Amino acid sequence: MSETIVKKPHTLMLDNRSLLTLSGVEDVVGFDDQTINIRLADSTLVVKGSSLHISKLSLDSGDVVIDGLISSLQYLGASSKSLRSKLFR
Repeated sequence: MSETIVKKPHTLMLDNRSLLTLSGVEDVVGFDDQTINIRLADSTLVVKGSSLHISKLSLDSGDVVIDGLISSLQYLGASSKSLRSKLFR
C-alpha cells in the first residue's frame, strides 16, 4: 500500500505592500524584522522589507499574516513550472 502525498496549494494576498496574507504554509523557517522565510509545499517564499512582523501564525491551518513594509517576494526552489507559466495559463 503506497501513501500518496498531497501538496497543499497556497494563496497569497498582498494589500498595499503592508499586509501579506498567506495560506498553505507548512513552516516558518526563519525570520527577523527584514526577512521572513516561509516553507510552502513545493518551494520557499522569501519576504523582504522593513519592520516585518508575523501578526498571525497557525501551522495547523497553514495560515500566516505578515505586516510591515513589504519590498519583495521571491520564490526559491519552485517546482519545474515557472511562476510566469502558472500565472499565465
